[in-house]
Amino acid sequence: MICASETILITALAAYQTRFWIPVAQRLGNAGRDVHLLAFDDRSAEMAEKAGVPVVNMYRSGLQGGAPVDDERAFAARVAGYGLDGTNFLFSHERVTFGIRDTAVLRRRFMIYTNAMEAVLDRLTAEGKRVIAVQELGGFLSVIACFYAARRRGVRNWFIEPSFFRGRLYYTPDSFGAPDTMPVPADAVSADVRAYLDDTLRQRAIVIPLKDQHQYSAAFRKIANARNARRLVEKLWDQFALGKHQEFGHNLRHARMHAAMAFGAARLRKIYRPMPDGSFVYYPLHVPADMALTLRSPEYLDQVATIDFLLRTIPDTHVLVVKEHPAQIGAIPANRLFELARRFDNFILLPPQINNYAVLARADAVVSVNSKSGAEAVLLGKPVVVMGDAFYRSCPLVFAAERLKDVPQRLREALDSRGFDPAMAAPYFETAWRRSFPGDLYTDDPQRLDTFAASLLAAVADPQSVS
Repeated sequence: MICASETILITALAAYQTRFWIPVAQRLGNAGRDVHLLAFDDRSAEMAEKAGVPVVNMYRSGLQGGAPVDDERAFAARVAGYGLDGTNFLFSHERVTFGIRDTAVLRRRFMIYTNAMEAVLDRLTAEGKRVIAVQELGGFLSVIACFYAARRRGVRNWFIEPSFFRGRLYYTPDSFGAPDTMPVPADAVSADVRAYLDDTLRQRAIVIPLKDQHQYSAAFRKIANARNARRLVEKLWDQFALGKHQEFGHNLRHARMHAAMAFGAARLRKIYRPMPDGSFVYYPLHVPADMALTLRSPEYLDQVATIDFLLRTIPDTHVLVVKEHPAQIGAIPANRLFELARRFDNFILLPPQINNYAVLARADAVVSVNSKSGAEAVLLGKPVVVMGDAFYRSCPLVFAAERLKDVPQRLREALDSRGFDPAMAAPYFETAWRRSFPGDLYTDDPQRLDTFAASLLAAVADPQSVS
């Protein structure tokens, strides 16, 4: 149980995150908690210092002390000390997201951040403090380094991620894995959950966390957006004119990526097809390079390869319908999707503007790695084949596949089942609801900030609440 003598360490990877964590830290401080921000860019450290919030500049601190950051023997010793069987897998998210090929660059970053985290933990331990770490779930080396340094010291690490329910979050202790939220049905369904599920079905509303709403627009609009352009100029000025370190410092690559997405989205219009009148299985594309794929279900990172396999093994009675993730339209390389369309006449790529619930309602079955679309399909009583590490994987209503080669058989079983009464799903969603806490990340609304701060304390104070 958390007590006033404990110090809460919170990672902040960029300025937009720090703008949220500063008022959260102030609220936690007012509640008698000792809070330190771990800032991974210079601008964030300056913001926290100005606001009077205790902060550690993790990049500068890690460079100034600890083991040599470019020494291979020091790196090997740290990896062994953390009980890691190599680091290629842990570096994979950074490679995919930022296109970093140079292993030495990634090793150096890992050493800098673990140096800084170990120094923080050493200092607080010397002061007699007990520590817990709180981080938004992510696959970046900043997050990974803090997690493993904390784990080595026996420090509990809480990962926060959006839940299936709008305005609610999951807190998962000491694991990058998906929270197991739906293994058993609840004894009763609360009025809140019943109203939420009914409202979701009536509005056919997908779950979009507040922090990600700006992503759900056409690729061209992201480029033409004045706010995005202003932020890019500000970040480039900080990086190149002022020499400030940024954890997400690959700004030009990010801009090029969005330009490529806009171009790809325009090209893909040539192969968009309407929803078929006949029988189909639905595969919703996941956000490419999301940690849900890179770390939680890495065997499915190449989604085009997965779709190719499904097209080669799907029953002859059905076609495979695919739709891009609405936050990443054009992100899958167009050439590869064109190749699928050329080779398979049972492949249908839908226009991304089609409502997801409209597709789910028409599908005979859904195949998902770990997308929320799988849970939305369960809500509709549709048979779901789940391949990866998903929060609903243990739900008895879904068909879990242990490996890709098992998917064809599980899909046939799912199609033969013809679904279930949607009323059966509500008790499982009640269980998932009870595992979640109210709150939103990266909001500036004072009331929501109050709610988040209170929920954070409640979640990390009671381990049984998330078990």
